[in-house]
Amino acid sequence: MKLTILGGGGFRVPLVYHALLGDRGAGRVTSVVLYDTDQSRLSAIAAVLRQQAAGVDSPPSDPPVVTATTDLDEALRGADFVFSAIRVGGLEGRTVDERVALGLGVLGQETVGAGGIAYGLRTLPVAVQIAQRIAAVAPDAWTINFTNPAGMVTEAMIPYLGDRVIGICDSPSGLGRRAALALGVDPSTAFYDYAGLNHLGWLRGLRSGGVDRLPDLLQSAEALASFEEGRLFGVDWLRSLGSIPNEYLHYYYFARETLAAVQGVRQTRGTFLLGQQSAFYAETGQHPEQAFELWQKTRAERESTYMVESREVADAGERDERDMAAGGYEQVALSLMRAIAHNERASLILNVRNRGVLRHLDDDAVVEIPCTVDANGALPVTVSQLTDHQAGLVSAVKAVERATIEAATTASRATAVKAFAYHPLVDSVTVGRSLLDTYVEQLPNLAYLRS
Repeated sequence: MKLTILGGGGFRVPLVYHALLGDRGAGRVTSVVLYDTDQSRLSAIAAVLRQQAAGVDSPPSDPPVVTATTDLDEALRGADFVFSAIRVGGLEGRTVDERVALGLGVLGQETVGAGGIAYGLRTLPVAVQIAQRIAAVAPDAWTINFTNPAGMVTEAMIPYLGDRVIGICDSPSGLGRRAALALGVDPSTAFYDYAGLNHLGWLRGLRSGGVDRLPDLLQSAEALASFEEGRLFGVDWLRSLGSIPNEYLHYYYFARETLAAVQGVRQTRGTFLLGQQSAFYAETGQHPEQAFELWQKTRAERESTYMVESREVADAGERDERDMAAGGYEQVALSLMRAIAHNERASLILNVRNRGVLRHLDDDAVVEIPCTVDANGALPVTVSQLTDHQAGLVSAVKAVERATIEAATTASRATAVKAFAYHPLVDSVTVGRSLLDTYVEQLPNLAYLRS
């Protein structure tokens, strides 16, 4: 099989390749094409992958052949699967997302709030163009979207690719796995009653052996304190909710505290990553023979500092090594590919069309819910309905997502203002207008929204 990775010069591509190297199944991926607009980044990551493959002890078979190109159509031709993980505007754009929002007194996180909207506005036009090229050049390919904001981007690609585009994220599966382990349950045998939007969902049940074990977890302060989300949100709040939120909901439930913490740090997350990854790519260019070693060192530092401000607010301490272990989105992607390619039935939490599962949203709204996957694609399964609180927040953020998509596809400034003003973490038309004006001024990719 041929896998095309869009954003092939991205820092996390070796995680996907690691999963492919460990795949011992028949009909595995044999060809990987890296596509990126930046040749130097492509060369650096290609070097990492070569050394990564060479370092595997007793490989099950020959490693997938890796090629790289800056020609999109060339990358797409003959692809069985397309993995999209692009970052329009690079980490430089992310630093602007964060800085502008913080300057106007609102949260500037990468995918949440004002920062997420700005990210979406510059990403969606490119994602739509990519979807059109996939439809023209590789109409039979399945597209796995990891490009953030993942739910929003997936929904924007569906008009061109239909149900052959599926969004993935590692947060829900990671939450489910950690909750199961806290209960002493085998994560692979549990069913996770999880629902919401990308980076805005809740685990409302964890069934094992036909029994919902989530009430047992919520009753045990010791078990809750043993994993990331339990420490982030605290025992009392989780018991009040009767569910376990996705880690990104910390930005909503502790918005003021998190905003103050972010404003108090020396540099934003985007600024840290920009400096860190710029150094990695530069050093790899000078010492390509050390590419994999340099990548491993940089990744360890990156993972240990993830969501550091939220953990400080919650006094959650350092990240547990189990939370940093490999096995995140790359394993979700591999499981998804294998289920479709070989009709191997799998249960995964994915970003797909609602199809009537959550009654508060229409059928075409992309939601993040458990799905059964086989050769026909991903079909959402029945889950418990959202509470009024959950439905209200999901509906509000879905309105933001759709306003952002409309603004990006129609170049409407008025609709872009609505996207900012609608968001619960902005909640001001005046601030919304200021956000848009400042982002347009500082982000070249938003020139299409200039008045």
